Amino acid sequence: MVNSYIFEYLDENDFRKKERSVRKYNMLAYKKLTFSYYPELRKGHFLGQEVSRNEKDKTVCYELKLPTDELFVKVHGEITLHYTVYTEKNIILLTNITPEGILDEGHRAELSTYKGVMISKTNPEKDMFKINLLNMLGK
Repeated sequence: MVNSYIFEYLDENDFRKKERSVRKYNMLAYKKLTFSYYPELRKGHFLGQEVSRNEKDKTVCYELKLPTDELFVKVHGEITLHYTVYTEKNIILLTNITPEGILDEGHRAELSTYKGVMISKTNPEKDMFKINLLNMLGK
């Protein structure tokens, strides 16, 4: 396996917390990430959209959107994996999973859900208002 890439982390603890939060609140995205996307990345098939390229350091940054419920996207945003590929070193640096705020909060405390969407404990009225508004408008 000459073209095999290895994973490294910008901040492994932080990344794993967000990964567990995705697992807890969006199992489909977690399964896709673990069983489809990670193996493809290891093989050198870089998924997602290229965001930037640095010829000097020989790095390419990508963003990969994970399967996310339409209502969740409208309330919190897309769940996105951010990673950087070091082409000469065969290293993939897993940098982040966004939206950070709700994923961090989901890891720290058991969040309730409303109509299938995580509700923030810091501002639940705002999240519920958004969900109700979107439902009234027909998404």
